[in-house]
Amino acid sequence: MFKNKRIGLVLSGGGIRGMAHIGLIKAMREHGIEANVVSGTSIGALVGALYANGNSAEEMLSFFKETPLFQYSFFTINKPGFIDTERYANVFEHFFPSNSFESLGRPLYIVATDLMRGKETVFNTGELIKPLLASAALPPVFSPVEINDALYADGGIMNNFPTEYVEDKTDFMIGSNVSVTVPLQKKDLRNSFQLTGRVTSLMIHASNDEKLQRCDLFIEPQGLEKIGVLDKKGIENAYNIGYEHGRKALDNILSKA
Repeated sequence: MFKNKRIGLVLSGGGIRGMAHIGLIKAMREHGIEANVVSGTSIGALVGALYANGNSAEEMLSFFKETPLFQYSFFTINKPGFIDTERYANVFEHFFPSNSFESLGRPLYIVATDLMRGKETVFNTGELIKPLLASAALPPVFSPVEINDALYADGGIMNNFPTEYVEDKTDFMIGSNVSVTVPLQKKDLRNSFQLTGRVTSLMIHASNDEKLQRCDLFIEPQGLEKIGVLDKKGIENAYNIGYEHGRKALDNILSKA
């Protein structure tokens, strides 16, 4: 059913839970399915770039396992945020030596938030690494990234599931959403931080939900909620969850076809 169709792949933000995106990509490749166009936000932008770059699932996992999240020398007191996001540029240059969208094997659209104008910006041409860093710069942990005199932060603030940039260029859209929500107990909403986190999660989920329904096939894996957004110990678990959900979803739709 995928023959002669242009396939779009949309990848949400969600921190370490985004390793489930890699699991889906692994399942797609096992079924002989490759996307023609990719869009992503935050961790979805990073996975999307590695996929567009032609990296294997194993190479993608190595990238995230080997990249330090909280390296002491990356901490900053001169920028808003605890960690200087631009210090990761050297790590990214190893995987993207040409540092351009044009060097990738397929079109890629990544979203970042322009903090000064209060708008989302999509990047798909020119320099690659800075927009990637910006898209994944989750406040207040990571500092904003300066691009052309503007400060950019995590794309998920404005658009956590950017279907808009692929749906008019494809015939079949596959989506992966790892910003999942589950019912909570009263004990889980005992302070302002927990309340803020819950409200933010619900707002993102609400905006994602309508867009997910526009996908021809999507996964929203259960089980990811147990994995911390910045917990690198959950990399393998999130990857395996994404792979199992992706494999079953593809098997299901192909069996019906």
